[in-house]
Amino acid sequence: LLPPLLLLRAGRRQAAAAVRGYRDRARFSSAAQGPDMDEILRRTVEACEPREKPALAALYEEQTREFVRFYRGLSAEQRPGFLSRLTAECGVEHGRVSDLCGRLAEARGEGPLLQAEQRLRSCLTPRYSVLISRICGLEDGVKFIVDLRADVLRCLETKAADSPHIREMEGTLKKLLSNWFSIGFLKLERITWQSSCDLLEKISQYEAVHPVRSWTDIKRRVGPYRRCYVFTHSAMPGEPLVVLHVALTDDISKNVQIIVGRDPSPEIAEDVNKITTAIFYSISSTQPGLHQVHLGNYLIKRVVKELQGEFPHMKQFSSLSPIPGFTKWLAGIISDQMKEGTTNRILTQAESKEIQEIVGVPVLETLKRLLITNEWMKTEKLVQVLELPLMRLCAWYLYGEKHRGAALNSVANFHLQNGAVMWRLNWLANTSPRGISSSSGIMVNYRYFLEDTNYNSVQYLKTRHIEASEQILSLVAQFQKTSKL
Repeated sequence: LLPPLLLLRAGRRQAAAAVRGYRDRARFSSAAQGPDMDEILRRTVEACEPREKPALAALYEEQTREFVRFYRGLSAEQRPGFLSRLTAECGVEHGRVSDLCGRLAEARGEGPLLQAEQRLRSCLTPRYSVLISRICGLEDGVKFIVDLRADVLRCLETKAADSPHIREMEGTLKKLLSNWFSIGFLKLERITWQSSCDLLEKISQYEAVHPVRSWTDIKRRVGPYRRCYVFTHSAMPGEPLVVLHVALTDDISKNVQIIVGRDPSPEIAEDVNKITTAIFYSISSTQPGLHQVHLGNYLIKRVVKELQGEFPHMKQFSSLSPIPGFTKWLAGIISDQMKEGTTNRILTQAESKEIQEIVGVPVLETLKRLLITNEWMKTEKLVQVLELPLMRLCAWYLYGEKHRGAALNSVANFHLQNGAVMWRLNWLANTSPRGISSSSGIMVNYRYFLEDTNYNSVQYLKTRHIEASEQILSLVAQFQKTSKL
């Protein structure tokens, strides 16, 4: 068992609780045997000075490598406790900050004042930030930091370790990574069948929207009438950071099965005259540690320029996007109505009567069960009856449901921030089990009118105004008239 010294100083109750749980559960693996946690922190972090000169990092290279080896040797269950201690004991020295604040208040004259401000600024830097800077100088060091932030985010999400110190580290890492992975340091690459097997395999594994079924499948997705682009970073060679799949068509697609289910043969030649439209049908961020480090919006803009260079006559750019969370949201709305014992507030009387004739009573409870289990898709008549109410509810979910003023749906928020127009809802656009479970088979086109994207983006970011088509606005108006949420 870990020694009692793992307990944090009095007063840091949340961090201490996390460490106690860690101590009770965890045993070091053989890979982590050697120096204990106290020794590792003492040698690699506690002696760090926030004002350390970059040139001195080379003096501590071996200790830095030792920290990386030690951390990698910890199991997933052991890491939250270690991170709790690292952030609580090796962060900002608050006593020193208090002392420097007093000196700043007493400083007289511009020179002493600026000097006091600089010292305070340095002191407000957590000591582990120096270690992070040292790690970045190692081979694969940046990848280690990206994975470290993924662990921190996982700790916060699962509550395995949730304290002000952990949240401070998350903010520190996010700021650093946002700077390191700014657009100027990213390289755009087109992936083809001639790309390395390792890269093709990673792209297949990372595909989060429409799973790749086989090597033949990935060959089609990088073949004729298809494009695949990635952003890479020189500090993480061979590692795609975000992946964008594009279908080259003659119109704006309304069904994803046509794109991923019946791809053109990888042996045919493209007819340039048939290519007038680019459909962005899948975008996947591959690194959990880069969450909220915005890369996808830059990738779409860069890809548009690439395609315009290759196809000067191309005029239409649109996504064919999933709507994750719609079915879950709708099931929650139905559950709330059932708990409150209120009458139906999402269906018209005519719709409710039609559904009742098919599924019986109680209508809402049965409908919720059918939506959750995908069973509604087995009855053709029910599929027809549900089209209008589900399209109406989905339009409201995308257009009207908000989180802190922005669109609740993360995919909608992403494209709207990019300046796209919420253009068209498509019924039964994704009839795969995942598509039915996630969004009742509905997909949406976010269309990029290039001359308007900058204006639309600014308007959305400033006022949260959503630019939408007549179809979307009509469905929203129907919702507002018939539903009472």
